[in-house]
Amino acid sequence: MYAHAARSYEPPAAAARLRALAGPDAVPPPLLMLLGMVSTQVGAAVAKQLFGTASAGGTTLLRLGFGALVLLALARPTLRLGWRTAGIVAAFGLGMAGMNLAFYAAIQRVPLGVAVTISFAGPLVVSLAASRRLRDAAWAVLAAAGVVLLAGLGGSTVDPIGLLLCTACGLCWAGYVVLGSAVSARAPGGRGLALGMAVGAIAVLPLGVATSGPELVQTWTLVLGLGIALLSSVLPYSAEMAALRRMPARVFAVLLSLEPAVAALVGTVLLGEWLAWPQLLGIACVVGASLGATRWSRNP
Repeated sequence: MYAHAARSYEPPAAAARLRALAGPDAVPPPLLMLLGMVSTQVGAAVAKQLFGTASAGGTTLLRLGFGALVLLALARPTLRLGWRTAGIVAAFGLGMAGMNLAFYAAIQRVPLGVAVTISFAGPLVVSLAASRRLRDAAWAVLAAAGVVLLAGLGGSTVDPIGLLLCTACGLCWAGYVVLGSAVSARAPGGRGLALGMAVGAIAVLPLGVATSGPELVQTWTLVLGLGIALLSSVLPYSAEMAALRRMPARVFAVLLSLEPAVAALVGTVLLGEWLAWPQLLGIACVVGASLGATRWSRNP
């Protein structure tokens, strides 16, 4: 998801570093997208294993902290931004912190596939709500129906607090997309993303330390935290950036619509989170709404 924040504005030096990290250009772009999505969800699955020693706040701190260090080293941003740009970057970072914190708190209570799908529906419904076309309203209704199925219609039981956290994550995700567009225009080449992630890490630092305590600096916790940052932030971002250079934005968006399905698959395989058929149908509804909205959108 992080590629939305910097996809069209890479300076040559940053682009070269990201290409080196993302792998050879011989890899087909759709495969890069798939690998990025799988990496993101495997990172989330690893995070669920970390909850035994670190809280959601501590996990968020490790992900954003290590991710910021890597991306700052790659993008090498300047701090001379101007007050308006600095404010947008700060808001972007706070939104990123809120999104990750709500997501990790959610997957402590609900299956990974459910959390990702409901969160994914947030920016989708917000974007469709601004449209006046009847077709877009239909996609919004389909996505909302999917969320209702995931929330428990049909007999599947889902933690209500987990659902609220998923909704909060979706709203933060929608804000992240809007602010990311502004940040990419003012601090291009991944610089805004790196700075925003650093702001998010600083913002969540007190909560992470207060809720995780000394466990946060244990060797194994730090190793898992670095792994989560690489799997959930650095590698997917690099893969998406490499894919975007070689495919149309519309195709990229269509492939990105498969994220909830990938999350459900990873949750089943790695975490043993078997979903009920209404939940699987709900995921299909959200994926279908995203694919439909992307396929017939006027603006790629």
